Amino acid sequence: MSVERTFVAVKPDGVERGLVGEIIGRFERRGLKLVGLKLMVVPVSLAENHYGEHKGKPFFEGLVKFITGGPIVAMVWEGKNAITLARNVIGATNPTAAAQGTIRGDLATDIGRNVVHGSDGPESAAREIGLFFNADELVNGWNRTIEKWISE
Repeated sequence: MSVERTFVAVKPDGVERGLVGEIIGRFERRGLKLVGLKLMVVPVSLAENHYGEHKGKPFFEGLVKFITGGPIVAMVWEGKNAITLARNVIGATNPTAAAQGTIRGDLATDIGRNVVHGSDGPESAAREIGLFFNADELVNGWNRTIEKWISE
């Protein structure tokens, strides 16, 4: 178990529906520490880079159009096993398969409008954090006094 950082974004549908506070609260209650946060409109070039692995697939243009269609809330969360914890909080990509109690299981209705994005591994987390945040936009060395109550 190691301290990790992961990237999470509330997608335009989640921002438009007023779910940002609910989503942030779920990660906080899970014990993760917020170390980066910004509201932004994603430029097309950033969206194409972010979804680069899907370039050439029939749904690529739709992904880019959707993520650039309204503001997102980009976040970096930190904690022991942050990537796995965040993925568990988020739930399965398809909301119809996502467990109740997860963000997608409780708040999303369609695979194309699934409210939130989360990094799926250490490499994607590092890449996505680097795409959406400059190093000076992240809080480093902040030790919450409650850490002893969250993990050993």
